[in-house]
Amino acid sequence: MWRDHTVADRSADMPPAAPLKDQQRETLIAAAELLGKALDTTVKIPGTRLYLGLDPLLGLIPGLGDALANLLGTVILLLAARLHVSKIVIARMSLNLLINGTIGAVPIAGDLFSVWFRSHARNAALLRRAATQPHSETQQDWLYVAGIIAGTVILLLVAIALVLWIVVKLWAATVS
Repeated sequence: MWRDHTVADRSADMPPAAPLKDQQRETLIAAAELLGKALDTTVKIPGTRLYLGLDPLLGLIPGLGDALANLLGTVILLLAARLHVSKIVIARMSLNLLINGTIGAVPIAGDLFSVWFRSHARNAALLRRAATQPHSETQQDWLYVAGIIAGTVILLLVAIALVLWIVVKLWAATVS
């Protein structure tokens, strides 16, 4: 008795999404800044100029800590997308998370790097700047992304060369 019903696409009839009001935008930016502070700069280390957040503390949990911290950090990316931040800024923010997650995976040293790098606070600052100056892609953003990609390719090539060198040395040692 079921009949094939087709539903007309009504998305063409709907008005485009209304831009967020200033108060809503400010609330989302403040949420990103609060999350960035919680993850990177919650507590000042007495006698130093350093601050600790949840990110390096979560990083002490083997395996899951860094993944959880970066998962929480992606909320800032989602807020940036909701605020219609330019794609190059979102790419830059993603690279900050990637750097923090990759280096942060190294026990102890990665946690110390997280204390210094503060990827979430950086991303919150990038979000504020981009959201208050919409669609302003800067040359600095493009250079940052290009530099990270170039550095990654160079590190990858060096790692491959090092592995090949080690294999050749081991092969030569076993043959002779």
